[in-house]
Amino acid sequence: MRTHRPRIIVKWMNTMGFPERVYTVEEVKRAMVLIAKGYKHRLRVVGNQDFKRKVKEALKLIKAAKYYNFLRTYIRQIREIGGLSQLREAEVAIWANKYAVADPIEAAGFIIQKAQQMKDFIEGKLYYDKGEMRAVKKRIEFLETLRDTSKNQAVKKKCEENLKRWGELMFP
Repeated sequence: MRTHRPRIIVKWMNTMGFPERVYTVEEVKRAMVLIAKGYKHRLRVVGNQDFKRKVKEALKLIKAAKYYNFLRTYIRQIREIGGLSQLREAEVAIWANKYAVADPIEAAGFIIQKAQQMKDFIEGKLYYDKGEMRAVKKRIEFLETLRDTSKNQAVKKKCEENLKRWGELMFP
């Protein structure tokens, strides 16, 4: 016999919206339900004008490779910081310094890698240490897609260079 309880829960989740932070078991569950229903964040870039311009260049590449919806599913914000670049899981955000976004192709790969780590976090998979391999594979997949879909020869060449470097790191 089917109960109506799941509908009530989903309705409650929809009225609550995406959690402000994703830290507790309840917040992660709510995020999982909304993502399964197709929720996408309205991505915000926070920082000085130069930082925003560089991130927007990376986002153009992400859009060109058709990874933008993947990114918006798992990341709410990209914020400029002065320290180490990192994924902030509880904030559903990437903290990036000016060096992490200096090269648009490297920045795009970094952003996709962190989005994959956030996906793994929400799905309860190991997303750091040995689990980071999935995120690196996603970055490589993104670079291959960007290389194959871009009409810009400079972008193709830079993707090839990055793929070679990542291949050497993964398979020395």
